[in-house]
Amino acid sequence: MANYEPTWDLDTIFSGGSSSSELQNYIEVTENLLSELGKFVHQFLPPKSPEQTDQLVVIIDKLQETAMHLSEFGAFVSCLSAQNVEDKAAGTLVAKRSELEAQYGNVLTELDQKFIQIDEHVWDVMLKKPPFANLAFVLRERREKVKDKLDLDQEALINDLAVDGYHAWGQMYDTVVGKMGIEVDGEALSVGQAANKLGTSDRGKRKEVFDKLQQAWVEQSDLFTETLNHLSGFRLQTYKHRGWDDVLKEPLEYNRMSEKTITAMWETISKYKGHYRKFLQRKANLLGLEQLSMYDVGAPIGESEQKMDYNEGAQFIIDQFEKFSPKLAEFTKMAFEKQWIEAEDRPGKRPGGFCTSFPHSEQTRIFMTYSGSPSNVATLAHELGHAYHQHVMNELPIMNQGYAMNVAETASTFAEMIVADAAVKNASNEREKIALLEDKVQRGVAFFMNIHSRFLFETRFYEERKQGTVSTECLNEMMVEAQKEAYVNSLDEYDPTFWASKLHFHITDVPFYNFPYTFGYLFSLGVYAKALEEGSDFEEKYIALLQDTGRMTVEDLAMKHLNVNLEGPEFWEYALNLCIADVEEFLELTS
Repeated sequence: MANYEPTWDLDTIFSGGSSSSELQNYIEVTENLLSELGKFVHQFLPPKSPEQTDQLVVIIDKLQETAMHLSEFGAFVSCLSAQNVEDKAAGTLVAKRSELEAQYGNVLTELDQKFIQIDEHVWDVMLKKPPFANLAFVLRERREKVKDKLDLDQEALINDLAVDGYHAWGQMYDTVVGKMGIEVDGEALSVGQAANKLGTSDRGKRKEVFDKLQQAWVEQSDLFTETLNHLSGFRLQTYKHRGWDDVLKEPLEYNRMSEKTITAMWETISKYKGHYRKFLQRKANLLGLEQLSMYDVGAPIGESEQKMDYNEGAQFIIDQFEKFSPKLAEFTKMAFEKQWIEAEDRPGKRPGGFCTSFPHSEQTRIFMTYSGSPSNVATLAHELGHAYHQHVMNELPIMNQGYAMNVAETASTFAEMIVADAAVKNASNEREKIALLEDKVQRGVAFFMNIHSRFLFETRFYEERKQGTVSTECLNEMMVEAQKEAYVNSLDEYDPTFWASKLHFHITDVPFYNFPYTFGYLFSLGVYAKALEEGSDFEEKYIALLQDTGRMTVEDLAMKHLNVNLEGPEFWEYALNLCIADVEEFLELTS
């Protein structure tokens, strides 16, 4: 078995970490590109005929080069700040990134304003010609979105004020969480390390860790009430001035998804939740409990707790990918060999996991904390799915690489499912099969119940926030109510501070960082079923689907590659029936 290092290599991108001279030079180049792009956009005169496009060709080239540099720099800063929350120089670079992104946002806003000055006929003819034809979807999308926004000066002002009035609140949250920790058995743990302990088979230990985490979040909850209220307040004020009433407008547009689709998805899920209620009750019985508490939901059944060290986990993932997609397996092996993954279990790291891409160097990096549990193996496969998605996008123009979160989660969940499904099928005995099947069904609990509680909470929180600041007590109550509804009253103890502990509520990229996960899970089931039907013939079709994720709506993507309608219940029922089959098998094996 190969011996892979569980720490990533960032020096192949910029050597020297947060004090890298290479990085400083790169930042200067990026600043110059941004400045030059700004001048070109400012001098740009909207064409009066489809032939007058020379200026715009130059601008699009410079726009893509600038975007590539900003993404490269931004990804590197994310890696630095995640690997060591005490790295103050990385904190300075985070601020620099926000500043440059604001400048870039202002340049794009000015360009977008000039797009809407171009006559409709001229615009349509122009987009049918190279080099614009290949970018037509993205360019049309930008032009349509700007019609919903304020004028140039006001949008530029919002971008500038967002650096310290909006993004800074998200950075404040990250800083505070990075310094948090609890002590378990005399060992000082970060909140990320402590959360991994909730997967233990010892219920007393789970409760102890859960209670200590609750205490830690309660101690900081007043501060996180401030961050959440100010983040949402900034968004709502921006929406108000733009004349937007619906808080879902931005996340749905960002995810290139219709309201009919999200409604059909949640309504169908709600109809099938009874199956998962039975699963949770059966799990409680197996654990000798009347009802599960929140800290029991992810607990393993019985005393046996399978562990895979990092190398075993890596080899297992590669082997399973190989059976499904040789190209995915080959990419994954390379990612391990080249140390693109930071998985070491150590203090000082940010909690959670992510995958970030470096479009200029055509590399990716994965961040997580690996302690050997089945869920860790699944998370690693999940993030490798993200990485592969970016890998197949590298040959496209960067403007066509901007796929939204919901379809990003499709590739990651697809990869995770390959590993989970294979693990169940390859189980050596019934006891192992039950444990692995339970871990697989657990994903349904996460996507259909946990994620749904986040969606319900955030929807109601924004409505409440429109009336004024929401108190800590009210946030706790709203969180518990959302969990009770989403889990169909299946639990006897909930997690009132979940709104504080879940990073996704405090991310400034886009609100409602929740429903795309559920969409991705169910959509990937459809992709997975297609792959099972077609076998090795599907690999190239899968790559083609991924490459289209940045240049069409999800409804068009599903129709083109799967021939399904996402705005009706049929597809969602089909996908859910695949999930329910796992639940029924689990109930049968444990009866």
